[in-house]
Amino acid sequence: MEHMGIVSLVPPLIAIILAVAFRNVVLSLFLGVFTGILILSGGNPLEATISTIRDHLVPQLTDSYNAAVIVLLMFVGGFVALVEHSGGGAALASRTIHYINTRARTQIATWLGGILIFFSDLGTPLIVGPVFEKLYDKVKVSREKLAWILDSTSSPVAVLIPFIGWGIYIMGVIREELDRLGNSASEFDIFVQAIPFQFYAILAVVAIPVVALFGVDFGAMARAERRVREDGEIYWPKSRPLRRTASQAEGASNESHPILIWLPLTVLFVTLFGLLISYGFPMEPVPGSTFRVALSTAYLFAAVVLIALMLIYRVKRFADIFDTYLGGMQRMVSVVMILVLAWALGGLLNEMGTANYIVEQLKGNVPGALVPAIIFLAAAGMSFATGSSWGTFAIMLPLAIPMSFGLEAPLLVCIGAVLSGGIFGDHCSPISDSTILASTGAGCDHIDHVRTQLPYALTNGSIALLSFIVAGYSQSAITVVLSLVVMIAVFALVARLQRQRATTTVAHNDTAPNH
Repeated sequence: MEHMGIVSLVPPLIAIILAVAFRNVVLSLFLGVFTGILILSGGNPLEATISTIRDHLVPQLTDSYNAAVIVLLMFVGGFVALVEHSGGGAALASRTIHYINTRARTQIATWLGGILIFFSDLGTPLIVGPVFEKLYDKVKVSREKLAWILDSTSSPVAVLIPFIGWGIYIMGVIREELDRLGNSASEFDIFVQAIPFQFYAILAVVAIPVVALFGVDFGAMARAERRVREDGEIYWPKSRPLRRTASQAEGASNESHPILIWLPLTVLFVTLFGLLISYGFPMEPVPGSTFRVALSTAYLFAAVVLIALMLIYRVKRFADIFDTYLGGMQRMVSVVMILVLAWALGGLLNEMGTANYIVEQLKGNVPGALVPAIIFLAAAGMSFATGSSWGTFAIMLPLAIPMSFGLEAPLLVCIGAVLSGGIFGDHCSPISDSTILASTGAGCDHIDHVRTQLPYALTNGSIALLSFIVAGYSQSAITVVLSLVVMIAVFALVARLQRQRATTTVAHNDTAPNH
């Protein structure tokens, strides 16, 4: 295998170390790429700078496939911004809130609301949270539980869907690596086939109704629930709940209308699947270029319908609506920058033979079946330290995909391991933007949210790790069913032990002598 030896590890290590130190993914990726090119240019900084721009960044922007992905991301960003500011999601949730009158129903309804706002991982807490927070106080469910549900229906839901910003971004990185390996497989098909191997995301989403129906809480969450249920206290005495700003709460207005959410989404789905069916979907594979054009068209039509509805219902003036749409596009610039740098880093690592070096070191020492579990742990550690799952994907996918081929590890399981590890680490990290926004949306103390969420995240993360070991050997998508069964069994066991403990405590209090 051709590689530059241990020096080929320098660019990804630089990117990881700087991402952890500065928590700036764009800067870290750029300096990782620049350092690698500086090594290739013999230490000449001027030549390295010119080569970085001319040979690694500009080609990524001018490539027709990459340009189509960037355009699509812009359409997605504009539409998501319109939905967030229309108030339709909050209006739809508020219309159904009158039917929610129990602790379990309240949690299930929040879960369904989080799934409904699947297109905006960062918008979910700020749209759904304000609608439900007072209801949680009324039925005596803790704000920490609300924050956990908001956090578990943002990134874990978004990463499972191929036709929103997350899926488009991930498929863009996958396509670039497949092209470098000379593999013509569809990135859309690979993403969809890898969904059952996203064990952590699936466990995080399914855990919510399981916890709600079993009434199981443990660790810090159990103490928070007792505080609200028995003492009637919304916060701990030393809690400092995060508050939303006016701009963040804008999408939560109850003066809006549900049609502003369900009609644009209907147009989006009908347009997308109508176009795909005309190309033979699902009986025939749809080329990635065709999928991107269909998706761009669907998001554009949905945005036009939503703009018309916002004008009809006088949500905003046209100039403000258009500014919102452009602002959503501008918000995707950082995503585009990360994606371009991820493409550039992948090309650089291929040129330096980084994956070849890693494969050479691991081959014969680590079974290919264990590679997904190792990747999962590495991705989780990086995501936890940086608070960025997107940055983790950008660095880990260009390493994991060629490693899976070189070590004969299952490709779909390896991709699932990167995505699951990124979400798991992000879920545990106190510096993650999604974790902070979940605390904000729930009006909850941030550290209280992190402490109460951690036991659930670690439980699901442990089950996911075992699932990657099993899937590494079996390569079967049925493994996800096994992981769900284990998760339900664990939570059911905890609920049973809690009931037994409560019964024992009550019996002890009844038989204790009165003084």
